[in-house]
Amino acid sequence: MSRRSSSPESNIDGGSGSGSAGDERKRKRMLSNRESARRSRARKQQRVEELIAEASRLQAENARVEAQVGAYAAELSKVDGENAVLRARHGELAGRLQALSGVLEIFQVAGAPVDIPEIPDPLLRPWQSPFAPQLIPATAAGAMADAFQF
Repeated sequence: MSRRSSSPESNIDGGSGSGSAGDERKRKRMLSNRESARRSRARKQQRVEELIAEASRLQAENARVEAQVGAYAAELSKVDGENAVLRARHGELAGRLQALSGVLEIFQVAGAPVDIPEIPDPLLRPWQSPFAPQLIPATAAGAMADAFQF
């Protein structure tokens, strides 16, 4: 069995020309490695650029969301203020109602006739208008003619 050695000494001493083939393979492998490294650097650069673009997009979106949150906070503050005013008004009206109920009770205990008209509360019947409907008299032909005049 003959054995070939790939050591540099055997290539020099052997003189069969296999050294130049090894050098050629080594050179091709180096070129291939360089090309692979170049492609890897290009992919890495492209990924970095994509990440930079995504970071810019996310920063813009974050600024937009922060502005929207600020607008919502301002609206919430406004509504909270209005709510506080309404709560104070409710407390005031509840106190007045309680005082009037006390006065009414005193009148009733004293035997004075008290006629209390019913006051409609539009909040209890929201489907009913608190105002009486007003009819507008018009003839059918006159109403149609008036409706289409410019």
